[in-house]
Amino acid sequence: MPEIAFIMGKSASGKDKIYKNLIEDESLKLNTVILYTTRPMRAGETDGVEYFFVNDETAVKMQESGRIVELREYNTVYGVWKYFTADDGQIDLNSGNRYLVIGTLEAYDKFCEFYGKQHIMPIYIEVEDGLRLTRAIHREQKQDNPHYEEMCRRFLADSEDFSEENIAKAGITRRFSNNGELEDCISEVKSAILGGMYGY
Repeated sequence: MPEIAFIMGKSASGKDKIYKNLIEDESLKLNTVILYTTRPMRAGETDGVEYFFVNDETAVKMQESGRIVELREYNTVYGVWKYFTADDGQIDLNSGNRYLVIGTLEAYDKFCEFYGKQHIMPIYIEVEDGLRLTRAIHREQKQDNPHYEEMCRRFLADSEDFSEENIAKAGITRRFSNNGELEDCISEVKSAILGGMYGY
């Protein structure tokens, strides 16, 4: 039975809201996994809550010792920032605990390589592209300083990252549609988690 539920989907698919709802549902008994980052801590953040904040030297040492499950690098105006999941004891497949992780398709592949595919339940959230673009635009319009160019870049990048070829290659066969009411999608995901991870 899989111990890790892994949520993924293109931008504006609603995966963040679904993730938050699943974590807050006590009946699912899902544990969160705190990521690491080399970016500076922002005002109001606490080490070990939003992220574990480490310097680049620590990240390199963890990578060299084989303790990094998956890692992403982003070139920013402040330099390269790394975000990664570490094998630091937060996930213990022998503990009887269940975990919820949110990430990219590439990160999902890395988790499968590290922990074994039999321990991961993929939850791919799918939204029709036209609807997803409309939702993305509406979301961006609410920002104080909308970044439509970045929104478009992400939209196009997701089409490549989550191509049908890549989805098939990852062995993902089930999809959870979020084209309608969010609550319906959440309900379907919860049923799948209870059935797949707890045998209900």
